[in-house]
Amino acid sequence: MLKILGRATSSNVMKVLWACAELGLEFEREDIGGKYGRNETPEFMAMNPNGLVPVIIDNGFVNWESNACVRYLAAKHDTHGLYPKDIQIRAIADRWMDWQVTSVSPAMIPVFRGMVRTIPKDRDMAAIEDGRVILSAKMSIINKTLSDQRFMAGKNFTMGDIPLGIAAWRWFNMPIKREEYPHLERWVDALSQRPGYQQHIMKPLI
Repeated sequence: MLKILGRATSSNVMKVLWACAELGLEFEREDIGGKYGRNETPEFMAMNPNGLVPVIIDNGFVNWESNACVRYLAAKHDTHGLYPKDIQIRAIADRWMDWQVTSVSPAMIPVFRGMVRTIPKDRDMAAIEDGRVILSAKMSIINKTLSDQRFMAGKNFTMGDIPLGIAAWRWFNMPIKREEYPHLERWVDALSQRPGYQQHIMKPLI
């Protein structure tokens, strides 16, 4: 059986959990990282020298990097379009997955950690606001993209919706100022109808 190593509150682990739900995959998960620790043990570092979650183990095959794990599972098990057969649509999905890592995540981290994982008296509100402005600009790009299509890679849900769908949930649920992005909101409403999103993503932020 597929094994997932990583705490369920990690946004990167959430990607893999949601993908498994979409693919109908059974798995075992072990809490590692964050308050659970054990991500810097020799055994874990032998699997992922970065000491980060998630790590997946699939019949002895070890993989890490969250988006790589989603791609691997989707490519292996998909029957409903999560891993698009059309190479151009797949390239678009890949592009948005990579953009989440390179552009959205760096903007999200100072805002999320500042507003969710830092007590009020210790918050650097100037740094949080700087990050919020940058993050809002990224959300604006998603909103514009969704102005004439249902999902990130076009008319159908794909793996390209997973990383940004998690980021969007955090955007809408952090106690911050938010600009009006109706297409982004419509998309999150659509994602919220998916059982995997309900089970693994739609949770209080901690």
